Amino acid sequence: MESAARQDYRIGAVVLAAGQSCRMGSPKLILPWGSRTVIEQVILTLTRAGVTEITVVTGAQRELIENVLKDYPVRLAHNGDYACSGMATTFQVGLETLASCCQAVMIVLGDQPTIEEAVVQQVIEMHLQSGKAITIPSYEMRRGHPWLVDRRLWPDLLRLTKEQTLRDFLQAHQDDIAYIQVDTPGILLDLDTPEDYNRLRPGN
Repeated sequence: MESAARQDYRIGAVVLAAGQSCRMGSPKLILPWGSRTVIEQVILTLTRAGVTEITVVTGAQRELIENVLKDYPVRLAHNGDYACSGMATTFQVGLETLASCCQAVMIVLGDQPTIEEAVVQQVIEMHLQSGKAITIPSYEMRRGHPWLVDRRLWPDLLRLTKEQTLRDFLQAHQDDIAYIQVDTPGILLDLDTPEDYNRLRPGN
C-alpha cells in the first residue's frame, strides 16, 4: 500500500481475556510479569507497536481485569456467556465493539505476554504488503498469534456459531492467508498452567 493508503488503513486489536484459568488455578491474567501483570504486558506490547484501537473482552475475572486496566486506553467488553462459549464467541463480542474506523483486526491472546513488539510490527507490515485478507505469523512451520483479518472477512467471523472455532474460519479461508516466518517461539507460547508461568516469566 502507498503511504497515504496506510494512513487510512487503521488496525485494531481484540484481546481475548475471558478464560476461567482452570488449569492455572488462579486468575492468570493478573499474575505478575516483571513490574506489571500478564494482561498489562500484552496491552503495552500492542501500544508500543502502534496499535491504538484495542478492545479487551473479559469473562470469568471481569472485575479483576477491569480494575488492572482502568488507566489504560482500551475499550472493555464482556462475554456474559463465557462459561458456555469458546474463543470465537469471545472474539465476536470484541469485534462488534471495535471502532468503525478500523480496517483490520488483530486477534490477540490475553495470556500471551511473550509476544514481541517487533513481531506485531512484522505482522502488520506483511499485511499491508501482501494484499491478502489474513496474515498469520509462523515459527518453524507452526502458526501462532497474533494474527490479522481484513474487514472484508469480518462478516464470516461474525457468522461463526458457538460450535465453530477460529480454526474453522481459517480452514475455510486458506487461500486468503499470507504467512510471515518469525524467529521467536513467543507466538506459540501462552500461559495455561503454573509450570508454563514459572518457566516463561521474566527472570527465569
